[in-house]
Formats: sequence, structure tokens, C-alpha cells
Amino acid sequence: MNIHNVEFIKSAASPNAFLSDGRPNIVFSGKSNVGKSSVINCLLNRKNFARVGAQPGKTVHINYFLVDGSVYFTDLPGYGYAKVSQKERERWAALMEAFFSQRERITLGVMIVDARHKPTADDVTMAAWFRESDCPTVVVANKVDKLAKREIDGNMALIRETLALQPSTLLIPFSAEKGIGKDILLSEIMRAV
Repeated sequence: MNIHNVEFIKSAASPNAFLSDGRPNIVFSGKSNVGKSSVINCLLNRKNFARVGAQPGKTVHINYFLVDGSVYFTDLPGYGYAKVSQKERERWAALMEAFFSQRERITLGVMIVDARHKPTADDVTMAAWFRESDCPTVVVANKVDKLAKREIDGNMALIRETLALQPSTLLIPFSAEKGIGKDILLSEIMRAV
């Protein structure tokens, strides 16, 4: 698979716009300011392919990118941004419930959390959605380059415990900025597809 051959396909704002054409689907999720677009851009070796918003909470639709004509990278809307209205939160929740209701829609879930902080209640909810959909999931702890080496193991243990991750769930220390963990995540994606 040529990871550099990628095109934006569509944004889905409602369940009837979800793509389901039999291709594998790598689904990326994370809270609004966790660097989700940066992780996708890092994997694709692109600077600004997945939009990096100046303002958190800008991805409000499900965005589909087709990699090498054979696999979708699907960017879910960021969650947990305080300045989003209650109505917008309800719309997001309904969209996510519809998306996660069909297990076959997800080949691999890539849940992105902030390596520096304890996962939020919204992160715990997202981890539960992945777990309940019974799809393979990896957790990416982004921004690990902002931690001192001595902090990494403790933070990884806290993330694993807070999200109630199975021992078999891979937790990858990652830095979109420095490329740390990129090869591990790419090999998990290749294995899934």
C-alpha cells in the first residue's frame, strides 16, 4: 500500500452519507485538541492534508480519506470541546451512536489521547464505544515528546487504567511532531488491512 497516494473523498454529516463499500476502514478518534489531524498527517507524510484547525472542535463531520485506492482513513469529529453548544454535542453523540452501531464499519480503531494528561470522561466514553463495538483498537498517546523520559511509563499506566484497556490492547507512545511511534502504528494499520 502506498501511504502517500491519498485523496479526500467526502464529509458525512448524517448516517445516510456514511461510506460502506467493502474497503477496510481505519477510524481515528480523539478529543478536539489532541492532535488527531497531526497524527493523520504524520502517517501520510503530509503537512496539512487532514486539516489542522487553529480552533479546536472544527471537525464536525466524519471525513473520509482514501489511501492508495484501497483503504479509508476515517477522521471522526473531535469531542469534548467546551465552547460547543449543547445542541452540537447532541448532534455529535447521535452521529457517533449511528456510526458505532455497525461493527463492520470499523476495521481498526485508532483512539488518540494526550500522553501528558489523565484521559477525560469523554475519552473513557469513546474507549467504551470501541470496546462495545468489539473491533480491534489501538490507543495512541500523542505528544509524548512533551514528557520527561521518567514520566512516560507512569503516564502510560494511568492511561491504560483510566480507559480500562485490555492487556492485549496496544498503547503506543507517539509524537506527531517528532514521528515517535509512527512505524509501530503504521505496521498495526498494515496488519489490520
